[in-house]
Formats: sequence, structure tokens, C-alpha cells
Amino acid sequence: MNREELKIIFTLFFSAAFLRKKRAILTIAAISWGTVAILLLLAFGNGLQKQLLTARKGMGENLAVVWPGETSISYKGLKEGRRVVFWVNDISFMRERLPEFEGIVGEMTDWSSTLTYGRKTVTAFVTASNWEFGEMRNQIPEKGGRFFNAIDEKERRRVIFLGYERAKELFGKEDPVGKEILVNNTPYTVIGVLKKKLQMGNYSGPDSHRCVIPLSTYVAQYGEQRLHNVVLKISSPEKMKPALDRFKQVMGVKAGFSPEDTKALHIWDTVESSKYLVNFTVGIKLFLGIIGVLTLLVGGTGVANIMYAVVKEKTKEIGIMMAIGAKPKWITTPFLLQSLFYTFLGGFFGLVISAIIVFLLSFVPTEGSMALEFLGKPTLSLPIGIFTAFVLGFVGFLAGHFPAKRASLINPAETLRYE
Repeated sequence: MNREELKIIFTLFFSAAFLRKKRAILTIAAISWGTVAILLLLAFGNGLQKQLLTARKGMGENLAVVWPGETSISYKGLKEGRRVVFWVNDISFMRERLPEFEGIVGEMTDWSSTLTYGRKTVTAFVTASNWEFGEMRNQIPEKGGRFFNAIDEKERRRVIFLGYERAKELFGKEDPVGKEILVNNTPYTVIGVLKKKLQMGNYSGPDSHRCVIPLSTYVAQYGEQRLHNVVLKISSPEKMKPALDRFKQVMGVKAGFSPEDTKALHIWDTVESSKYLVNFTVGIKLFLGIIGVLTLLVGGTGVANIMYAVVKEKTKEIGIMMAIGAKPKWITTPFLLQSLFYTFLGGFFGLVISAIIVFLLSFVPTEGSMALEFLGKPTLSLPIGIFTAFVLGFVGFLAGHFPAKRASLINPAETLRYE
């Protein structure tokens, strides 16, 4: 196609594109609405995905929680039905023989502890664990506080780390750090308060209500030696399954159960469960994207109908042009360009409107509303923009291709009889 032909095609395109201004505006508005629909639906899906993945990390990443169960098969002369027990000294045993894990901590939980500050007394659950629990379980303190450390655990200090809701319940607006409370009538010093976080998934209550003390302190105070569960952490997700298989083998020998016994241990593999969450969020985005695409296709159908109407209106004109020697591409290309022009102009306005809406929604407060916090803020991203541009191009091409093809097949002789 030479320069002269391009000049002819674009002259025909510009002469027709704005001939019917009202019709052009309505067409562009329809495409804009479809673009707003697909962009906002995908933006909300993207925001929800990010928020859910953030909430999943609230408990910690690449973790497995293991509870002792009861044996269901005999092992080395030992009968089935025996209770599996993990002891405090098993923690060092696990750390020595299971280097596959980046972190191993034990837990004991008292579900009916009484916490007293001044005249305020509440019943709460208190978890005792090793100092590494803080990092593994994402126990980030608010400014001015800290989680207990290795020295606190070694010296069996009576220190306690409070969840933010528990701290609010006991102290109100007063700063708890440095204050002394009674835990089952024994004085403990508050050294930190958990920073507010999103948490999706827990195994013994939300961290916002959890109180954590050193395991050694709990053992010294109550004389308890039996762990309720252990928490394991690996460095990367793909290492979890072989590491857990190794854990069953090592602890099977130590605690007296078969590694093949599925009832001996109850294991929550957060790496495996997170895969389902990722698939779930991808499914939501796909569903929302399909709805948006269908909405945009409705707008594209409107463009195609208008282009068919244009072809019908200009039947005589097209016939005359072809009769005096116009090439088929001089007829088809302006129609295709007109369709694409309407589509992308509508897409541009739709993008601007969507960006404004997303920007305004970012100022909507979510504090205090769990539903809004988990929904997250709608977020536009480059992949969303590329996908929308692709859909717009596809819709615009289809909306212009078939009317243009029909125009190119008009018989000049028949146009003389057309009314």
C-alpha cells in the first residue's frame, strides 16, 4: 500500500468518523462502560488476591504445625491405640537430627489463664514457646516493645508478649509496655504488644488475642513437660514435603510409631493449603475477568451494529465508488479504522474513569470492618492494562471486520436499485 492509497483511505476515514456525532458519542460511551466494567472487576480481583495472600502470610510463611495423635497400627511389637507424646527435650533432639528445617519450636497452651491488671481480670489463652516463635510466627511488636529473646528464655524470666486485642482489653488506651500483670496470680512484665496485622488461618485462636511467654518459664512455674504441638519452618516451599517425610521417620523412631501411620501425627502443611488459596484467588480473577469481557463484548456488538447501519446507509455511495474504480481496500479499511477508532477512544475514556474511581476508593476507610479489610483496595496493574488492551483490540477488529467485508462484496449494479 503506497502513500497515495494511505492518503485516500485516511481521507475517507476522517470524513466518515464524525459525520454522525450523536451516534459516535453513544458508541464511544458504550465501549467506555464496558472498559470500566472489565477494569474495575479485575482491579477488585487483584486487590482481593493481594489482600488474601498478605493475610495468609500473617501467621508466618512456609510453616507446618504438628500435633501428636494416636497410633493406628502396631510398630516394633508395640500395639496400636497408643498416644504419641512430644516432650520439651525433644525440641533439641529435632534440631540436631532435622537440619532440613530452618526453625523448630515447641508450644504449650493454657486455655483458661486469668490475666489481672489493677481491678481488671480477663480469662485468656496463654501460649508458651521458644524465643524463635516470634520470628517464625510473624509476631512483630508495636513501636516501643519487643518479643522475648534467647536470654529471657534461658533465664526463665517472667515476661509476656500480648496480642493487640488482649492488650486493649486489659489496658484500654494505656501503654502496656513495662507494666506488670498477674498471670494466674504470678507477676509478669509486659515487654511488647503485637502490631496489628491481617491473619488468615490460625490453629489455636487469633494472634490478636494470644499471650506468649517463654517455654522455660512455663515449665518452671507449672512443671509441665509435655508439648501440645510443634511448629516447623523450611526455607522454601518445595522442601516441605520431603522434610515432613524425614520428620516422620526420625520422630517415629523416637516416639515409637510407624512413619506410614497416618493417625500418629496430625499435620497442617500451610505450604500445601496456600496452593489452594492461590488457585482460589486466580479462579476469582478469571471469573470477574470473564464477566468484564462479556460486558465489553456487548459494547462491541453495539459498534458492529452501528457499522452495519453505516454500510447500509452508504450502499449507493460505496457502489458508485467501486463503479468508478475504487479498490476493495479503499472501502474496507476506512470502516475497520472507524471501528477501531471508536473502540480505542472509548477504551481510553474508560481507563481514565476507572483510574479515577480506583484512586477515590483508596481513600475509603477500612478500619474496623473485617469485610473491607479482607476485600482490600482495588489495584490496577500492567497485566490488567495489557489484557484490557488486547480485548479492546479484538472487539474493535471483529466489530469492524464483518461490516467492512460486507461492504467490499457489494455489487455496484445492484446499488442502482437500492432504496
